[in-house]
Amino acid sequence: MYQVVPGGAGGTNTDVIPKQKHSRDTRPLVGAGVIGLVLVVAAVTAWCYYIASIRKAELLKTQLLDLNKDGYIIRNQGGSIVFRMDFRSGTLDLDSCSKEGEMLSCGKTTDRKLNFFIETVRPKDTVQCYRVRWEELVPDIPVEHAMTYTFAHWYGGAVSAIQHWPVSIKGQQAPKPFVTSDIYANRNEFGGILESYWLSSNATAIKINNSVPFHLGWNDTEKTMSFQARYNDSPFKPNPGEEPCAELSYRVCVGLDVTSIHKYMVRRYFNKPNKVPAKVMFRHPIWSTWALHKTDIDQEKVLEYAANIRKYKFNCSQLEIDDRYTRRYGDYEFDPTKFPNATAMFQKLKSDGFPASLWIHPFVNYDSENFHTCVERGLFVREPTGRLPALVRWWNGIGGILDFTNPEARDWFSSQLRSLRSRYGVSSFKFDAGETNFLPWKFSTRTPIQDPSFFTRRYTEMAIPYNDRAELRSGYQSQNISCFFRPIDRDSVWGYELGLKSIIPTVLTISILGYQFILPDMIGGNAYLNRTEGIHVLPDRELYIRWLELIAFMPSMQFSIPPWEYDDEVVEIARKYTALHESIVAPRVLELASEVLDTGDPIIRPLWWIATGDETAYKIDSQFLIGDDLMVAPVLEPGKQERDIYLPAGRWKSYKGERFDIKEPLHLTDYPVDLDEIAYFVWV
Repeated sequence: MYQVVPGGAGGTNTDVIPKQKHSRDTRPLVGAGVIGLVLVVAAVTAWCYYIASIRKAELLKTQLLDLNKDGYIIRNQGGSIVFRMDFRSGTLDLDSCSKEGEMLSCGKTTDRKLNFFIETVRPKDTVQCYRVRWEELVPDIPVEHAMTYTFAHWYGGAVSAIQHWPVSIKGQQAPKPFVTSDIYANRNEFGGILESYWLSSNATAIKINNSVPFHLGWNDTEKTMSFQARYNDSPFKPNPGEEPCAELSYRVCVGLDVTSIHKYMVRRYFNKPNKVPAKVMFRHPIWSTWALHKTDIDQEKVLEYAANIRKYKFNCSQLEIDDRYTRRYGDYEFDPTKFPNATAMFQKLKSDGFPASLWIHPFVNYDSENFHTCVERGLFVREPTGRLPALVRWWNGIGGILDFTNPEARDWFSSQLRSLRSRYGVSSFKFDAGETNFLPWKFSTRTPIQDPSFFTRRYTEMAIPYNDRAELRSGYQSQNISCFFRPIDRDSVWGYELGLKSIIPTVLTISILGYQFILPDMIGGNAYLNRTEGIHVLPDRELYIRWLELIAFMPSMQFSIPPWEYDDEVVEIARKYTALHESIVAPRVLELASEVLDTGDPIIRPLWWIATGDETAYKIDSQFLIGDDLMVAPVLEPGKQERDIYLPAGRWKSYKGERFDIKEPLHLTDYPVDLDEIAYFVWV
């Protein structure tokens, strides 16, 4: 019986209702109802999960970026995937993610807490950027993201010993410190000019934040570049008093085309020069003693060199006295045996119209009289405890390296340079070295530095008082030093490994990194023993001529091995191209140089700069533009007096007077170029 329990204001109900008995015929109906109820519940549950998944999917989207637990992809406005990044340091717990406005953030991986966010920024209608940060909360856990590079051709990063354009990735490399290095001695390292910036042909760019302890690796099987932040087993250091918790932060920006996105990135993230170096440095060649005499230099040879420059009727912006004019490395006095009257030598050079510069470096060898002074005054980089100066090995011996984070060391070094200038009338200096590989793996400086390459930046600042004519070979965040930057020494060979073919890819790479006042080293290379294609000590004659023709179309020219070491024909070719450089190239370069101060745009440009949708233009590494209207196509192969030339669409006039009015790109096959010629075309 059912019994109604007492309740309500009316008291207790005592009516009795008889219990009814179910018949066998009603039981199937009950079973069917239960099944139906289960199905309804299942359908409702599935619908709820479906709605939740849609909401989660919407949560994990921000503009054209889709996030998942293992990484993210970015699409362009047309819906095509242009960028993919995979997370290698953990799997995101998507349930820990939330979205507020344009900020998508997550608080956990599957096994630990972290701070992660992606923020969408739209700085202009044609550019979409994403700020990404992955911060570990536990010390000594590296952060690694792997970028797939198969979607496009990539440019930028650093100069290298074997330079290609676009970037060519071969083999596998575990992430290693992305710091400046002397690639002449260490050919598998990153070069002396680098920035953590890459640009792709599909209008995507990535800039790693300067605060990141950045390590770069790659894998040509997986087709990935690895971007890693770490402090363990690394020369990078956390800020004083902070735990070594790694943070990888960067921006990815997508634009309409490769040229416009690069222009945006340069204006937004790069330093820019604040002045143009002396105009004469663009117009007339520099003449260096190095490749001709190496360290066997003396007063008589310097004066003879200058006399021959005049004898053979060449102009000179300045004469550079290179290595070993002092007795010991770290001295700032001329060797009295080799230079018995340095004052008279400089007076003679000046009266004959030769401004003279001196080679300089950051080392003081232990046998120099200045070594004891620097130790006593604490001017050297020190070992990690800071108690003792660190001894370092460089290509000219063993000594200390000046600590340019120390104001006293900067003042002492500057005073030595000022003394040379005031005593002899030195026009400027060639600042050699400066790369971080000359620092100990572990070291300390007066002002702590977290990124070893910041030492390079501090060294380059020493050139600022002389930047009208100064020359640097290393650079990091140094675009605003406003002087000439010289790639590392070239060998006197034809190929891509520090040879003639490496010059255009190297100059284009440096230009993309924001360094526009470029001195592409000595014509013909450095003629080093066992690294020279030619007879005896001279580079191959044909190589020398082709090198000369190419350098005539660069922002500045530099001779060392002089053309009169060959024959009269080479002298005439050299006169022809120094005159062409002065009359055609230098005026255009100077015009573009003044624009660099505002825009940061390259002076030497890749062909895709004016052909942004052209797949062929993305891959050409043997032609280049000066501005948008002068295209150069040198011969870079031995024994060739012709070459294939790619002409972008437009109206062009060749150096021979031919006119090409083309609406589509044109390939000129086996275009004849004599030994004393270089093919170039002017936009009409």
